Amino acid sequence: MRETTLESHITSSITSKTMENSHTPTVVPPADTRTPPLAVNKRNHLNEQSTNIAERAGSEPVDPTALSKALKPMEDAGRVRERTPVASPSRKRQRVYGDRFIPNREGQDLQASFSLLHDDGSPATPSKAKKRTPHGELHFQKTEEANRTFSTLLRSELFDNTIPQPTPPTLSPDLTSTHSTTINDPSRSRTPPTNVSSSSLPPASLTPSTPHKNLFTYMSPRHHTNVSGHPTPSRTPQSRHGPNLNARSDLYSLSPVRFDSQRLLLSPRKATRAVSKVPFKVLDAPDLADDFYLNLVDWGNSGLLGVGLGSCVYMWNSSSGRVTKLCDLQDDIVTSVSWIQRGTHVSIGTNKGLVQIWDAEKQRRLRTMTGHTARVGALAWNDHILTSGSRDRLIFHRDVRKADQYHSKLVGHKQEVCGLRWNTEDGQLASGGNDNKLMVWDKLSETPLYKFSEHTAAVKAIAWSPHQRHLLASGGGTADRRIKFWSTATGSCVQELDTGSQVCNLAWSKNSNEIVSTHGYSQNQIVVWKYPSMTQVASLTGHTYRVLYLATSPDGQTVVTGAGDETLRFWKCFGKRERDGVGGDGAGTRMERWGEIR
Repeated sequence: MRETTLESHITSSITSKTMENSHTPTVVPPADTRTPPLAVNKRNHLNEQSTNIAERAGSEPVDPTALSKALKPMEDAGRVRERTPVASPSRKRQRVYGDRFIPNREGQDLQASFSLLHDDGSPATPSKAKKRTPHGELHFQKTEEANRTFSTLLRSELFDNTIPQPTPPTLSPDLTSTHSTTINDPSRSRTPPTNVSSSSLPPASLTPSTPHKNLFTYMSPRHHTNVSGHPTPSRTPQSRHGPNLNARSDLYSLSPVRFDSQRLLLSPRKATRAVSKVPFKVLDAPDLADDFYLNLVDWGNSGLLGVGLGSCVYMWNSSSGRVTKLCDLQDDIVTSVSWIQRGTHVSIGTNKGLVQIWDAEKQRRLRTMTGHTARVGALAWNDHILTSGSRDRLIFHRDVRKADQYHSKLVGHKQEVCGLRWNTEDGQLASGGNDNKLMVWDKLSETPLYKFSEHTAAVKAIAWSPHQRHLLASGGGTADRRIKFWSTATGSCVQELDTGSQVCNLAWSKNSNEIVSTHGYSQNQIVVWKYPSMTQVASLTGHTYRVLYLATSPDGQTVVTGAGDETLRFWKCFGKRERDGVGGDGAGTRMERWGEIR
């Protein structure tokens, strides 16, 4: 009886130990971690084995050797489980969250939450671009203006006059003259006062002198001195001779910003000009060449737009919208088109090196001039002087009143001449070539006045400013991407700007001090710049090829661009001229008559 009781006691103790060993330590994982199903099934399988052994042990004697063999796999499994980290090894690499999305401990599905975010909540998420209306564009420009003003104000408040202050580009000239970073308000002095001028102060880079006691004091100015005999730092230089009666002093200001910052905030702002991002007219131009070195689009003062397409030249009437074919060269290709300043004559350069002059009103060829041995890619008029530039590296001056083929020959460029522009007021000619050179020629001289070599790519984009004498703008190709401004009075570069893309053409506005540039790779955009601050007024996109051709309407309000995508796009970029001039009613009357060709 005693043996049976002892055997039962041993059996029960073994069973309890078996049950304890069969349960592995439970690791409580975080709420957002998931244990693979494989580990759960394995645990259940081990629990079933331990239960079966326990039942078998209670019904019959247990062999210690068999029991040890049965418990060994479970003990090994328990050890492995103890070494298992919180994150299962079968799980993928843990997701790294940015600053915007921080996981919580409630087990929230972050992927679903991220997908349900509104577009405004995740501006970095690529989504379908929203169409920006003119009202939205005006709001965007006002926001940019406010940001620039705030940056200027913050810089002024933090650093005062210790660092240079960039003048906001939209400030009026009178405000620019009054708003200076060298304003020295004596009432703001916090250093021991000495009668020294602002010019004798130490530079900002030096360590400033440490003020005496009472750095932050709100006492009224009084006549008292310290032991050293100097006024206390709370006093201002004016307090020696009496109280500070300057009403603009910061001592009496209730504003959190200084007086000059208040003046900046209260200054009147120019109204922001909204430029439409959509062309108001698009014309198909089949066979419009995608060649950087050609000049195939020009808009004459008579209101006719001339376009070279293959071997033909077409004219588009801006008032009636009619299209007329001027000529067909048959066995030749048009490489350049240029209208005379006044009148209805148009010059055409060809691939064979010929220069033809046509009367657009009568649709009749007047003469053909020779001299070049390669294609003529650039033409420019100066009254009765027609200048042509060719791939043969030569420039010819031709007097169309004389029977001679050319008046003089200019030799200077070492590669193809692709840009020509006359400054009719000063009688200077600017030429650009594929040799990365920009040259300025004085009148009909055969020796260049200046040779500029700063560009690192072909110079096709050339434009003279109608608002400032001797100011020339030039743009470089793909390897250069810069717009440079030159003073032909001094022969120096006065300003330059890296546009980030190939500069194909430049044109000044006739009505405002702005310049428009067209670009190639990679955005193919048209950009309107404010001179001289060179801030972007607008950036226009739509062409799918580089914008190689550019012309301005006679009234100066519209620009037309052409590209290798075989389209002509008309953009309303500039406002009306403040004074009467070209493009008035008289020009419109002349254009109306041109609608009846043929």
